[in-house]
Amino acid sequence: MKKIAFAILSVAVLAASSSAFAQGKTRAEVYQELIEAQQNGLNYVTDASYPDVSPVFAQQVAQHKEALATQAAIAGRAASRSTQQGGVN
Repeated sequence: MKKIAFAILSVAVLAASSSAFAQGKTRAEVYQELIEAQQNGLNYVTDASYPDVSPVFAQQVAQHKEALATQAAIAGRAASRSTQQGGVN
């Protein structure tokens, strides 16, 4: 009787513990998060400066954000020109 109860309990514990693990991220998801962090300037955050940007990297972050804003403005102008000239081919 004890062996049967022990076997049933063991199966129940194993079934519950195997479903407790969450699915991990794929390499592609992690890679995309790293790209987004670089675009947002989060790769300049150090353990000592979390959650703010480290003062050492503050100028680089500002330059990076200016460059992204310039790229976005250029892309916006190019898109508006293509719609004014007749739209999609």
